[in-house]
Amino acid sequence: MKTLAIYSMKGGVGKTATSVNLAYWAARSGLKTLLIDLDPQGASSFYFRIKPAKKNWGKRFFKAYENLLKQIKASDYEHLDIIPAHLSFRNFDVILDGLNKRKGRLRKILKGMKKEYDLVILDCPPSIGHLSEAVFTAADQLLVPVIPTTLSERTFEQLLDFFREEDYSKKKILAFFSLVQNQKSMHKNTQESLRSKHSLFLKSVIPFSADVENMGEHRAPVDQFARNKPANKAYYELWKEVARKLK
Repeated sequence: MKTLAIYSMKGGVGKTATSVNLAYWAARSGLKTLLIDLDPQGASSFYFRIKPAKKNWGKRFFKAYENLLKQIKASDYEHLDIIPAHLSFRNFDVILDGLNKRKGRLRKILKGMKKEYDLVILDCPPSIGHLSEAVFTAADQLLVPVIPTTLSERTFEQLLDFFREEDYSKKKILAFFSLVQNQKSMHKNTQESLRSKHSLFLKSVIPFSADVENMGEHRAPVDQFARNKPANKAYYELWKEVARKLK
């Protein structure tokens, strides 16, 4: 079983859209896939039409993998299951702060899933704290969307600095450009600059597209309503590139 985390310190970079579309394509490729929505906003859960549990169960999340098994919901797509977010997940940093060996807690919990799933995808909230460090420890690969703008570039560099300071392996990081508008000179120049400085960037690029924005209206991956559009083809290419890295 492999664990892929979709993560960014910055919000609004296409993280959830990436999680949803890659989970969909992973399942379409035949991998038994579990998407865990760690973001208390629950956007991934919403896109897949999955409602969260009514009871607050966030305090039990890191105690035993059996607690996660009880929350698994089947999606509308073969080979794809979801653990929907709950508002109580907003307290994960506080919960982890009170636990021993907190960095390894998530990895330990996810090991219980290896008999059931080929791939676990984590849709992570845009923050950095105890939960993020647990994700960095648990993930085989950390997929980071970067909009080619000054602020997004700055946030990406901060993440690299954090990995360096805390001695996390940069080999885990896979970055890609998201919400790209190549008609903008800043977008083109920033992509060229970052690619020249870092070998972490994948070839795949996700364009800025109304089809991605319309996922909320359709509550479905892009392939379900815009199959022949560039955004859908871009997510498929991104999945193929990520899948090769996960082997």
